[in-house]
Amino acid sequence: MVNFVLVPGAWLGAWAWDEVAGVLRGAGHGVYPVTLSGLAERRGVDAGQQQHVDDIVAVVESQDLQDVVLVGHSYSGIPVGQAAGRIGDRLLRVVYVDSNIPTDGKSFVDGWSDEGQAWVREQMEQSGGYWPPLTTEDYVGQDLSEEAVALILERGTPHPGRSISEPAQLIKPIGELPTTYLKCLMDGTTPSSDVLEQLKSPVWELAELNTGHWPMFSQPAALAQILSAAAGFVRRPGVA
Repeated sequence: MVNFVLVPGAWLGAWAWDEVAGVLRGAGHGVYPVTLSGLAERRGVDAGQQQHVDDIVAVVESQDLQDVVLVGHSYSGIPVGQAAGRIGDRLLRVVYVDSNIPTDGKSFVDGWSDEGQAWVREQMEQSGGYWPPLTTEDYVGQDLSEEAVALILERGTPHPGRSISEPAQLIKPIGELPTTYLKCLMDGTTPSSDVLEQLKSPVWELAELNTGHWPMFSQPAALAQILSAAAGFVRRPGVA
């Protein structure tokens, strides 16, 4: 049995993993979806990025988990990559799901263009320091049903702005950790340049899934299979 710690991306809570978690539990694994501070049922907390790292580590340590697969989607790849270095021998593997990855000393938005950074700063200024959720138009072409989009819009919450502006603090280089990077092909067919650099590591592998940026909603069974494969339990589909 493997223990999957599932961390959702911006604006989402643990609820985003419900379907994936059901498949993994049905296969006999331990599953621990995480709601990061300031989001969903934990909204109202002005959380920074290091608080999100602490949230993830706390789940692992409080449950005394071993053979941990840390899974980070989108934004949460940044705190997941940092948390992976802190849990030591408890870690089995990191899986980044179409996510950002941490660079020591850099924040989530540091790699954005000047225009992109100005845009997100303006959004946060207008929203009291929070990054507002996306709108319906942002989910077009991402392999999502109308029901899935409606659910995301209904349950998504503003994302704490400090968490995307604070720099990462790596205890261990992420290239040294056993890792699967899952690229969702409808959100771009090629990983970002920083991910491509890390994929040169002998302990990193690339997997692909022909879906959009939110595979926990669009292809939950296929995503669960890839997570199981990353943990070494079934054939790895789409692994390069």
